[in-house]
Amino acid sequence: MESNDKAYIRLQRHLNRQPVGYPATRSGVELRILKHFFTAEQAEIVTCLTYKLEPIEAIFTRAGGLAASSEDLARKLDAIEERGGIGATVEEGRKYYCNLPLVVGMYESQMDRLTDTFIKDFDQYTSDRAFGIDFIGTKLPQMRTVPVARSIKPHLQVSTFDEITSLVRQAEAPFVIVPCICRRIKTMQGHTCGVTERQETCLAVGRVAQAALRHGIGRQIDREQALAILDQNQKQGLVLQPSNTRKAEFICSCCGCCCGMLGMQKVLPKPLDYWASNFQAAIDHKVCNGCGTCEKRCQVGAVRVDGKQQKALLDLNRCLGCGGCVATCPKQAISLVKKTQEVTPPQTMDELYDIIGAHKKGTWGRLKVAGKFFVDAVRTGQIHLLK
Repeated sequence: MESNDKAYIRLQRHLNRQPVGYPATRSGVELRILKHFFTAEQAEIVTCLTYKLEPIEAIFTRAGGLAASSEDLARKLDAIEERGGIGATVEEGRKYYCNLPLVVGMYESQMDRLTDTFIKDFDQYTSDRAFGIDFIGTKLPQMRTVPVARSIKPHLQVSTFDEITSLVRQAEAPFVIVPCICRRIKTMQGHTCGVTERQETCLAVGRVAQAALRHGIGRQIDREQALAILDQNQKQGLVLQPSNTRKAEFICSCCGCCCGMLGMQKVLPKPLDYWASNFQAAIDHKVCNGCGTCEKRCQVGAVRVDGKQQKALLDLNRCLGCGGCVATCPKQAISLVKKTQEVTPPQTMDELYDIIGAHKKGTWGRLKVAGKFFVDAVRTGQIHLLK
């Protein structure tokens, strides 16, 4: 153990007590990631924050001798925020600070600070069983899937929080279009996205957009430009994934070959048990001619064409209800249907984290998540996922 590791261990334990945890691993890679974000002094300061946004005066009462004054503490917190280590917002001239989860949060702020070492450490950590169990085991996921506009029919009676245009129309300015960090990393690693050549596909909204502008990430656009980019994303086949809230904070547009979220979806035997979506696809086999357009379009491998029957087969354990296959089926053999029970997301990210925190799993709860993964893999015949 290095002499300053104690500060990072304390921070790891502090972050692990937040709604979205940051568990320790046997390898200690989680400490190397923290060193990418924080100096040892900064690590100590960050333990004085919580997931709730607070003014500097409240944080200073907990900071003890870590800063000479509240003004000094504010300068130190601003420096940490500049590196993407914490969250902050400005309301009526006052700045408020909070802890961020690794994902969604600190990781996405590293757009211009990516290094080969950080990417390697991040991949190792997010592939670790401890992180995976904590991440998928929350009461509600941090993101959800909404259908592409062309897959929605009037009879579905889609709620405004599941309709992308309404989400953007009701969202608070500013709007900032940012490069997809997952796609950028894949590009750095020599991979080419199979869906789009564009990097700027993800949208930050409101206070998340304000933070992006403070960090110099992305470029500011207006509401109509945001809608135009999202329309292009849908046409190219990207999956729309906003924050799991009625008030949009961000809208990611994801592909199956680059996106970390969709990549995780693929390694779960029954991913829909951990996903938020109010729709799923349905295939009319009387009309389907097995052309394979849907199979090529699906970003999560939820549909395939049976060679003998020459019909498309749908795996409802994997279908996100994104509507990508519906919008491009030449025979109109696929439709979107609403799930039996519509789930209404919380209003804001603050409410979302309150719910996640109130239902945070202990040791027994995490063991149950791990056990469910094992049982699901066996029952669905996907033993290879246990590797």
